[in-house]
Amino acid sequence: MGNNETRITKAVCNMCHARCRVDVHSQEGRLIKIETDRTFPKQDRVAPPIEGCLRMRGVKEWFYHPDRVNYPLKRAGKRGEGKWQKITWDQALDEVAQNLAKIKEKYGPEGIAFTGGTGRINHESHARFENLLGSPNSISSGNVCHCPVVAVASAMLGWNVRHRTMATVATGEGGTKCAFLIGINPAQSVPPLWKSILDGRRSGMKLIVADPRRTEAASLADLWLQLRPGSDTALLLSMINVIIEEGLYDREFVEKWCYGFNEVANRAREYPPQRVADITWIPAERIREAARLYASSKPAMTAHGMGTEQLSDAIYAIQARFILCAITGNVDKQGCDYITGPSRAIPLAEITAERLVSSEQKKKQIGADRFKLLTWPGRDLMEESIKKVWGQENGIAPSKATAHEPTVYRAMLSGKPYPVRAAVTSNSNPLITRPNVKLVYEALKSLDFYVVIDFWKTPSAEISDYILPSASWLERPFLRDNTGEDCELYGGEAALPASIEGEYDHKTDYEIYRELGIRLGQKEDWPWKNMEELFTYRLKPLGVTFEEFMAKGGYDFPPPRYKKYEQMGFGTPTGKLELSSTIFEKLGYDPLPKFQENYENPVSRPDLAKEYPLMLITGGRFHPMFHSEFFNVDSARKHHPHPLLQIHPETAKKLDIADGDWVWVETLRGRVRLKAKHFAGIDPRVVHGEHGWWFPELPGEEPWLHGVWESNINVVTDDDPDHCDKLSGGWPLKTALCKVYKLKTYA
Repeated sequence: MGNNETRITKAVCNMCHARCRVDVHSQEGRLIKIETDRTFPKQDRVAPPIEGCLRMRGVKEWFYHPDRVNYPLKRAGKRGEGKWQKITWDQALDEVAQNLAKIKEKYGPEGIAFTGGTGRINHESHARFENLLGSPNSISSGNVCHCPVVAVASAMLGWNVRHRTMATVATGEGGTKCAFLIGINPAQSVPPLWKSILDGRRSGMKLIVADPRRTEAASLADLWLQLRPGSDTALLLSMINVIIEEGLYDREFVEKWCYGFNEVANRAREYPPQRVADITWIPAERIREAARLYASSKPAMTAHGMGTEQLSDAIYAIQARFILCAITGNVDKQGCDYITGPSRAIPLAEITAERLVSSEQKKKQIGADRFKLLTWPGRDLMEESIKKVWGQENGIAPSKATAHEPTVYRAMLSGKPYPVRAAVTSNSNPLITRPNVKLVYEALKSLDFYVVIDFWKTPSAEISDYILPSASWLERPFLRDNTGEDCELYGGEAALPASIEGEYDHKTDYEIYRELGIRLGQKEDWPWKNMEELFTYRLKPLGVTFEEFMAKGGYDFPPPRYKKYEQMGFGTPTGKLELSSTIFEKLGYDPLPKFQENYENPVSRPDLAKEYPLMLITGGRFHPMFHSEFFNVDSARKHHPHPLLQIHPETAKKLDIADGDWVWVETLRGRVRLKAKHFAGIDPRVVHGEHGWWFPELPGEEPWLHGVWESNINVVTDDDPDHCDKLSGGWPLKTALCKVYKLKTYA
């Protein structure tokens, strides 16, 4: 290649969950520009379009950022002092492997925990390493994002419906007539879904949105249900009640394909609109109107987000969502909630070596004795029926068999039920993204050994022993079927070199875990030298290598097969869609959804509400940030420079808080400072605090840690296991009591 010759590579962007296929233009290994891949069948599926994406506009700034970790680093002083020594990869991998081996020998593999983030890595790589090592203690944010819906759908429908990150409403002939969104604002979080909703609205599709805030989606809706934070389950059960009592359900589908309808009908009678109006703050007639509109507009689809998944009764809320779909017959049909089934590739569960995890180690998984649905007891129970129908497992264990993260951190501190003395964090920032950060900090600082794999010196990386520089999406290939849960499969190539002599030396997470595995005696279990070889193995059923797959377009999108249940039933113990879950019942839980007041609101704690009178929601998405990412990118920070607290103008006036004032937000667990943003689209009794905030421009050494204590909303959130979802262990991030007061400043 000549010096001026441009190379165009088809890669998959991983800067959000849309995972767009793009053309990467480069010269001599240097990034020139990125454009939409016009050959990709789904290239027009996002809003805004790729060229309008703020993250994509700043991609060169992000990739070549001067603060990126470009070589392995070893702590040179005390943990948290900010003193680092540049070392070679061989030294780093040797020493990390030696330290992990020491912990394993002394405490067993369960003494090593693995923390993960939100899809920045090749999940099967770290899952394979953990399973081969024998550790049952993989923890991730998935416990309150992605995993709950996968588990509930698997228990009720025998496979997952198309996840929100890939779901769209159908347009055109036979398209979706009504979409019901609850706890999700796709305009800020799910570009493909948002694009399809905009298209659907132009075609006359009805839209119902349940959200405490007037989001972009709520502003577009025919019906906006402004519910009290944490009352999702009550609202859904009341809508189910209306549909059943008024005979609006699909009798034929229910009688032939649903299990437990009478039990659901009896439970729903406990939630008439008149009662639920008091719980949700939504007028009873508006609840009836929403139920009638959804039930009478077929086909209809539903989608929920982390607004629903981050509640103390999240599992029952999601169960109620699927009951709503089922009793109206809006399941596995065109324009409805679609059960995808697996892709044609070799199942990811084989790649992750799940079958090699012994029953003895599964029993040691922290939290599995209490929060059974998302740990190994639930995973194993669901897979028995799923494999009978589909012939394989649904997804990978990190999607449905994670240890309980808050309990793992407590084990690090207490040694109970046994010592956890080491942790490996993969492209995640637990000091920013996990609740009750003070406890997380104490737990990670207490470890004998801590290693972080990341692009940056995050606050979490700053208190580690080693930082291993990870290759980004531009430097590694891609092959995905949504962690093994979707029938659609597509790929992307590595567009830029992961290593340029004298500039940087990154490795893919697959290479890192493979090299560590080899050093720990797993050589025979890592037959694929790189990700391309691994992907070629996964594509074996298609009869192509990864290179050939990409040459042929790089995707395998089988035409949808609707009403699959008519030929194969549902992958559940009864073979039917289980409105009343036999899986839940076998695990010792109520098989039917029920509303439970969360542990910190004006109803459950009127005594606490006297001092902390406002309800605090956290975690609403905002561009161009993505969780705790892009805060170090200047163009992103200029677009959104300050951490904001949305507060109703009436409430702000009572508290003498002007728009733009810095304020303290305080709960029982601490306080952080945010900038007040007057917002009439929120109830005066509620405030919303942005999450993910840290300040990379501040020093990395303690006590600074890049401003981890300044405006990080997770300083004030709750992770008490007694307050978590009883089935899944998910922590409540949308319900807390707080007080807000002006920060004293000087002109």
